[in-house]
Amino acid sequence: MTIITFMSKVKGKTQKRKPVKRGPKMPIKKGDFILINYTSKVKETGETFDTTNEETAKQQKLHKEGDIYEPKLVVVGEGWVLKALDETLPKFKIKKKDSVEISPEKAFGNRDPEKLKLVPLRRLVARGITPKLGMQLEYDRKIATIRTMGSGRVQLDFNPPLAGKTLIYEVTIEKKLETTPEKISALIRRRIPTVEANKFNFKTTKTNVTINIPEEALYLEGIQLAKRGIATDIQRLLPEITTVKFIETFKKRETTPTPEQPKQKSN
Repeated sequence: MTIITFMSKVKGKTQKRKPVKRGPKMPIKKGDFILINYTSKVKETGETFDTTNEETAKQQKLHKEGDIYEPKLVVVGEGWVLKALDETLPKFKIKKKDSVEISPEKAFGNRDPEKLKLVPLRRLVARGITPKLGMQLEYDRKIATIRTMGSGRVQLDFNPPLAGKTLIYEVTIEKKLETTPEKISALIRRRIPTVEANKFNFKTTKTNVTINIPEEALYLEGIQLAKRGIATDIQRLLPEITTVKFIETFKKRETTPTPEQPKQKSN
């Protein structure tokens, strides 16, 4: 069994906070943990480019095997979604479908003609690339989209694919997480989405959390980085918790004995 502990540094003594007068209660505020479903579209074309809904993903031919379609965890104000959407979330109501229109300037910026580049077709072929219109590729360590092809040349566009587009997000806040266990479970899920959340057992005290990692998660690629991320998220977003401990248990697998073969009688 392996036990790994992450401890945050606390400077100085804890001071009592003075009572703060609060105004009218808002359903959603900065720092809240919420689960949202959304579908995002390009206003100019109506094209859907992202969604948390599996049925929508299939209808719009966005579905990818292995991707997980479920409400997304957002901590309001943490920049886990576009800033313009993040700033709008406090205006939304729980369980009510809302939408927000985001201008190019507040989304992925306007298109920059300086980021268009013509390259010889033979140069791409020499790199083992068979170019196709709309294809995304890495060129000179940058991601580009092929916009045009002809006369032995290919136009590469190094602008973000959604640059110059007005975006529309249709959002439903499904739930606001209130308890510390709910928040910890959601933070674990965010970092390790391929293992069912109920397989992570954990115990909390006022300042500590101990998380038992299921054996199937121990062999995932990047699990050590995921654990570090979970610990960092918990200590930063739940500042009352100063110590995060992970317990890894490896159980010996029982082997089935091979049945003895009957001895052959000698003549």
